[in-house]
Amino acid sequence: MIGGDAPEMAVAFEVVDPRHPDAQEALVHYLAEVASNISDPVVGTDDRDEVDDFTAPSGAFVVVRDDGLVIGCGAVRSLSADVGEIKRMWIHPSRRGAGLGGRLLTELENLCGALGYGVVRLDTNDALAPAIGLYESRGYRRIDRYNDNPDATHFYERELR
Repeated sequence: MIGGDAPEMAVAFEVVDPRHPDAQEALVHYLAEVASNISDPVVGTDDRDEVDDFTAPSGAFVVVRDDGLVIGCGAVRSLSADVGEIKRMWIHPSRRGAGLGGRLLTELENLCGALGYGVVRLDTNDALAPAIGLYESRGYRRIDRYNDNPDATHFYERELR
């Protein structure tokens, strides 16, 4: 069972192949939650197979674990030689409010930096107010639409260097 008040030190961030069963489990949870929170979503659980961009050498997929249980995920991919993108960021609802979203965001930003990206972008939907609050509190600034994601309504960018 996921949830409870597990010690923060038990949480681990692990880069895995996005086709790994744990990554696929997290993606299904993420995609189902997004689809349930936005009106007329295009995204659905079948999109869990669209992971080719989340692999080396220009991307990565992170699974968040607590004592072995999958409680979150996130991914990075390349938009250009200097611009990375954060995608599929999710923390299990029972674990929100403990700072894990911020820790995951930092982990993904660090991966972007390690992959050579000086700028990171992300998109989200206006129905995901807590995510918007997190991004804005971390220095992301609103930018014009940079992709064709039909479910996205807000677009952000942050310089890493």
